[in-house]
Amino acid sequence: MSDNLDQFNTLRKIKSKPNSSQRELASELGFSLGKLNYCLKALKTKGLIKIKNFQKNPNKIGYVYILTPKGVAQKTKLTLNFMQRKMKEYDELKSEIEEDN
Repeated sequence: MSDNLDQFNTLRKIKSKPNSSQRELASELGFSLGKLNYCLKALKTKGLIKIKNFQKNPNKIGYVYILTPKGVAQKTKLTLNFMQRKMKEYDELKSEIEEDN
């Protein structure tokens, strides 16, 4: 489940900041560079992202991370699962509070 959450957070971050460097992504996600690299490779292997190299670009952008249509669908699925878990947690907490009163 932790891998799904890491991948979900990575997909969200890539969607919002596709031009971020690996260092920026790792820092914002709270990952080590190694963990982010592992996660990016897993997402690429699953066909959820494309990694484009632009090292010859005069703006010096090294890589751009792009969600594939499959990646967008997976991000949506993970978002729905996340929201369902949070709603279940909310309902359980609400029931506990009502029982205590």
